[in-house]
Amino acid sequence: MSLKVAIIGRPNVGKSTLFNRLVGKKLALVDDQPGVTRDRRYGKGRLGHMSFDIIDTAGLEEVFDNSIEGMMRQQSEMAFEECDVALFLIDARAGLTPLDNHFADWLRKRKKPVYIIANKHEGVAQDPGLYEAYGLGLGDVYPISAEHGLGIELLYDILEPHWKEWKDGVRDEKKKARQAEAEAQKDAAAEAGDDGFDDFDHEDDFPDDDGETFPSFEIELFEDDEDEDGELIDEGPRDNSKIQLAIVGRPNAGKSTLLNQLLGENRVMTGPQAGLTRDSIAVDWAYEGRPIRLVDTAGMRRKKKIDDRVERLSVSDTLRVIRYAQVVVLMLDATNTMDKQDLTIARMVLEEGRALIIAVNKWDTIIDKAGVMQALRDKLDTSFAQAKGIPVLTFSALTGRGTERLMPTVMDIHDIWSRRIPTSKLNRWLEVVSERHLPPVISGRRIRLRYMTQAKSRPPSFFINCSKAAELPESYTRYLINGLREDFDMPGVPIRINVRSSDNPFAKKKKKR
Repeated sequence: MSLKVAIIGRPNVGKSTLFNRLVGKKLALVDDQPGVTRDRRYGKGRLGHMSFDIIDTAGLEEVFDNSIEGMMRQQSEMAFEECDVALFLIDARAGLTPLDNHFADWLRKRKKPVYIIANKHEGVAQDPGLYEAYGLGLGDVYPISAEHGLGIELLYDILEPHWKEWKDGVRDEKKKARQAEAEAQKDAAAEAGDDGFDDFDHEDDFPDDDGETFPSFEIELFEDDEDEDGELIDEGPRDNSKIQLAIVGRPNAGKSTLLNQLLGENRVMTGPQAGLTRDSIAVDWAYEGRPIRLVDTAGMRRKKKIDDRVERLSVSDTLRVIRYAQVVVLMLDATNTMDKQDLTIARMVLEEGRALIIAVNKWDTIIDKAGVMQALRDKLDTSFAQAKGIPVLTFSALTGRGTERLMPTVMDIHDIWSRRIPTSKLNRWLEVVSERHLPPVISGRRIRLRYMTQAKSRPPSFFINCSKAAELPESYTRYLINGLREDFDMPGVPIRINVRSSDNPFAKKKKKR
């Protein structure tokens, strides 16, 4: 929980540029075309020693229907209701507009601190627009240039009192919670007849930053269990780190609808219009106590069909999300399953080494379900031999029917993707499979597979030391990959094998006579 600051204003006044400036990264798409941002985006802003949550919003429009502009206004209003402080941006170059006046009247009725920020103020030429903003009746106006970083120190002066007030409130809440816990323990001890003293020595207690004292304690360390060969027993991933889960697919496949269904709220805009999502929206969530970062992405059309600059930026953003994801859900439209673009996206995900799940949306509209499913599986088997067993789920994101199977599948495929296999098991397995199907003979001598180990997980990657590695056929490598997948139960994830020859230390030495 942190201080929340929302950036609001009409379209094309530089909200996303200021957002990127405060978070220190180019997370939000920026373009001269108005209305690029549609959903609200969250980031971690920093000014000096202050850290706070910053919310980028869509441009405020005076529209109250179910159109795209109306949904953008609703997203901005939700961000304003959620924030602690609002920064109302205007364009100092263009001066005030009727839309600025309309939303200034709306903000004036709300009981939240609002500050007018005159953006795009690079010099005295923009002073007339700056002075006009005083007529909005919302107090002082602060000139900045988000693009060039001018006047950002003024934002520090604005936000520091609110940040200190928030920090004091958090400290008071923690202190009250500790006092209530101490009172509860005291009451429990009194009921049990305890005299309130124990045999522990508290001389080594340590104070925190607020002067509160907490007792020190020791952490008992347990050694990992080992098998008879001294290898760590493989029990799957043991960490509870955040899973990066991306939802990708063609436009209008239901990606945003699925995100809202999982969260149980209208977090992002949805509708029958294709290409409604432009920014990749990340949402922190938890499933059965496991932290998840859900990322909704823009639809990806074929490259030759993209002629809009904003759409190209959206696709580039989606590609970045895939590279940083751990598990990727590829959404398909059941009425048009697995066309060439879907195959391209799936191949891209597997080449990046990510765990892949195929999700067929709008399944409730299909009559011949068995026929459609069989055709889909046949296409997957022929197109993705390198990742056989990719999970395929069918559901309706709009009604929620069948979506309850998605997250258990995500957890299972993530565990497989993160699996590590002990070296001793791998070498025993390598001996068996190489005897079952002997490596080929090259120049009268058979290739010898000497040693195997797992180089890393995520995705499972293995190293094999062998003779004449450069001449080992790709078909034999595929044989080993399929054997790993079957014998160690690793369906649906990309597996990589690198082979290398050992250097002969005597190869360059002259023979002695």
